[in-house]
Amino acid sequence: MTTVPTDTGVGPLLRGWREQRRLSQLALALRADSSARHISFIETGRARPSEEMILRLAEHLEVPVRERNALLLAAGYAPRYTESALDDPQLETLRAGIEQLLRGYDPYPALVVDGSYTVVAANEAIGVLLSGVAEHLLTPPLNAMRITLHPEGLAPRIRNLREWRGHLLAQMERQIALSRSPALRSLYEEVVAYPLPEGASDPEDREDPEPYPYFALPLRIEHDGRVLSFVSSISTFNTPTDVTVAELAIETMLPADPATVDYLRSLTG
Repeated sequence: MTTVPTDTGVGPLLRGWREQRRLSQLALALRADSSARHISFIETGRARPSEEMILRLAEHLEVPVRERNALLLAAGYAPRYTESALDDPQLETLRAGIEQLLRGYDPYPALVVDGSYTVVAANEAIGVLLSGVAEHLLTPPLNAMRITLHPEGLAPRIRNLREWRGHLLAQMERQIALSRSPALRSLYEEVVAYPLPEGASDPEDREDPEPYPYFALPLRIEHDGRVLSFVSSISTFNTPTDVTVAELAIETMLPADPATVDYLRSLTG
């Protein structure tokens, strides 16, 4: 459930989001078809915004759906967005669509995570990446960031660990700035403290420096005596009206070279 401190009004919360987005009151007013004076009155508590105004401002401030509920509660309104359990009957069609998508992506790895990188679904091909991961990391609930960056997870097998780790941490930092999630902040502080496995090297120190003929930074990971290369694509749902759905992300791992394609296809016979 979304909760806010009882002594925090909607004005200071909106001001915090506006300042985080580095917008002036005038710039926000122009976007929201309002006036700088009215925005100022809302932020200082001299005016109580309507539900519609709160949602309009939240839209232009790119406030996450969960936090839009918090803004409404702070102003004395009921939450607008539901937060369904993923196994809720009303999400049955969504679950079926996700499962079909994941199956269709085989033999390439694909998974679905929530806002804290907890894995909520995955296809069979993800097992290729999980080979050799410590059992305690594979005990539900699985967390994609822990599995990837933990010294007993994928990290020792990732050839370009420093680059990939930097990419993942930067991704988490952007999400923390957007969502202000305490759970995500806690996870970030945990994984950023993981020690690098022995032998993790900078790109220029690799004995096998390959010129990446890639269109994006690849994940290069050792598996069964070979190196597989993937680029990651992340999809989210457009204009969601449910908190749970808004925080889902579908990550698909696209083979980045012909050798990886051939190997993964060979696994399916």
